Amino acid sequence: MMESPMPETMQAVEISQFGDPDVLRPCRRPLPALQAGEVLLKVGAAGVNRPDATQRRGFYPPPPGITDIPGLDVAGQILAVADDVASLKPGDFVCGLVAGGGYAEYVAIPAVQCLPIPRGLSLEEAASLPEVFFTAWNKVVEVGRLAPGESILVQGGTSGVGMAATQIARYCREARVITLSGSAEKCEQSRVFGAHIAINYAEADWCAAALEATGGKGLDVILDAQAGDYLQREVDILAVGGRIVLMGTHRNVESTVNFRQVVRRRLTIAGSVVRSRTPQEKGLLADSLLKHVWPLIELGRIVTHVQRTYLLQEAAAAHWMLERNEQIGKIVLIVDRGLCQRHASIGTSWHDA
Repeated sequence: MMESPMPETMQAVEISQFGDPDVLRPCRRPLPALQAGEVLLKVGAAGVNRPDATQRRGFYPPPPGITDIPGLDVAGQILAVADDVASLKPGDFVCGLVAGGGYAEYVAIPAVQCLPIPRGLSLEEAASLPEVFFTAWNKVVEVGRLAPGESILVQGGTSGVGMAATQIARYCREARVITLSGSAEKCEQSRVFGAHIAINYAEADWCAAALEATGGKGLDVILDAQAGDYLQREVDILAVGGRIVLMGTHRNVESTVNFRQVVRRRLTIAGSVVRSRTPQEKGLLADSLLKHVWPLIELGRIVTHVQRTYLLQEAAAAHWMLERNEQIGKIVLIVDRGLCQRHASIGTSWHDA
């Protein structure tokens, strides 16, 4: 059901060809068609994520049937809902995870992938949540099976996913959290996010330091964004029964591993991706976040950090900042400043609705 007539086209940012950030270009696209189970969102803000850059370079194509417009997390106001959607209504402010299309004025999103805006957060802050917290919950809890009292090593402690994983591990699983970052400033910020120990890999033997942080026992879980030659080094510092969860392959897509160690010490090497999962599977992740993470955000125990915002048409500049690895936390695109300001003037949460 549509609340009011919509324009036929919208402002968006497309990948004109694969390459560096300058291939991101403003364009006009038709509004997305509303399918069963979906809502049409007027986007106020959209998160910028590493997978966006990987897609821009041609190495992470959208799933079949998904728009080529990049962008995986959004926040805004619902303008229309499909006839079979009863849980949400036009006028609701939500944030949500999309499989693509976030860099645009409007996006269609399965209702089950929407979450309410936590009390006290702006649309810009809310747009920084979905992709990294969906991903971190999947990696830390579902695939990593992190249990209370265990230890976890998080690579890239001040990245968006690293920040989310650190806080989920510490405040939802009561685990001991060790992070890797590339500067003293980032290590300090990682401790602010909840890391018990933050290791500067540019200055220390991070494997030895991480092993020492466990008293020599070894790590129970490692979130690995590098693969390549890191993988065997990580196998060496796992505890018996430890798990490596692959988040990326930045160093190399191939690795040489001593599988005798894997067998004898009952180790697990696993990978997982959220983007290609069904709406039903993503809906289960959303339910877990709403139950376990969103209340802690409202209490201020779990936080997000938006280092910088750019306008939608400045998406290339946002990606250059990402390429230079300058961000701590998240970079966010402002798609509709007026909508962000209107939401700020309301200031409600789902508890108030």
